[in-house]
Amino acid sequence: MLARARVLVLAVSGLAACAAPSPYRNVKCPIAGAEPADELIEKGEEHFARLWKLTSGGENAEAYWSYEGDRLTLQHRNAADGVECDRIYATRTDGPGLVQVSSGLGATTCSYFLPGGQEVLFASTQGYAPGCPPPADHSQGYVWNLHPQFDIFARDLSTGRERPIVTGFGYDAEATVSVDGSRMVFTSTRSGDLELWTCRTDGSELQQVTREQGYDGGAFFSHDGTRLVFRATSFDADGEAQQREEYDRLLKQWKIKPFRLEIFTCAVDGSDRKQVTNLGAASFAPYYFPDDQRILFATNHVAGGRNFDIYAIDVDGANLERVTRYDGFDSFPMFSPCGRFVAFSSNRGGAPGETNVFVALWK
Repeated sequence: MLARARVLVLAVSGLAACAAPSPYRNVKCPIAGAEPADELIEKGEEHFARLWKLTSGGENAEAYWSYEGDRLTLQHRNAADGVECDRIYATRTDGPGLVQVSSGLGATTCSYFLPGGQEVLFASTQGYAPGCPPPADHSQGYVWNLHPQFDIFARDLSTGRERPIVTGFGYDAEATVSVDGSRMVFTSTRSGDLELWTCRTDGSELQQVTREQGYDGGAFFSHDGTRLVFRATSFDADGEAQQREEYDRLLKQWKIKPFRLEIFTCAVDGSDRKQVTNLGAASFAPYYFPDDQRILFATNHVAGGRNFDIYAIDVDGANLERVTRYDGFDSFPMFSPCGRFVAFSSNRGGAPGETNVFVALWK
């Protein structure tokens, strides 16, 4: 009898433990209007304690946090709504939905908040043509267009006032800002190759950072402001001369094939360049963990094609860890300023071909 009672107590205790509320259930997403989407967390995505969906419809990507951690800026395209090429939007603070940031002219890319939350910078072709540029010609394979009309602007969200920051014919885009707000880093062809440059947020004090042949881009500052993490072309030992020749040929046509990209870091002046990954695939969208000792990034090294997942890795290249497991596109991860949340873009939970912005509570 005593043994049966003990078994009953253990069984009841086990049920109670299973039914115990999650310690994360009352955590709210810092972005207004976010919809709970915990059901979209894939098995094995152990770092995601909660998940919220922020957008619905079309292609929404490259969502980056404001310094205050209460808004995201992103690029959006949806032909069904008449948005034929990427425009820049920001989330609201008073409810769901997006507000348009860019003018609606030309194509835009790579937006980022400036300190204070009042200005968003982005690249746009609007200074040269009001319409959408022609799509990439894939007769040469899968290539990205490097629009030489891209200049970098900043727009005040309250007044609508817009100011140019980096101008001049040639590709100037992919700008992000240091944590202290003193400088920005961007990708430019002004030296004849795709290199990283830094400047003050008014465009002054331009400094070239990288000088290696190949695409150096998509850079972010470390939280302590001493280093940059970025994607860069990695030429294979076999056929290297041919690959370098093809890179130069495509660059003259304002194109690039993004197949061989690895993650690198360097000091903010370009010294102490270090290769972090060696996966032989397209690895991009790196961002530092809050302690600057690990890096989140996206890669298709397992499945290939557009099946990208988010991974984590130590800054010295050790301890590669898979974070997402969705059979599709997961990329553009960025920790919130407080370090508790990660914004990323994914095909999950949408119609075929749709990409949306999500926020995950990190554990």
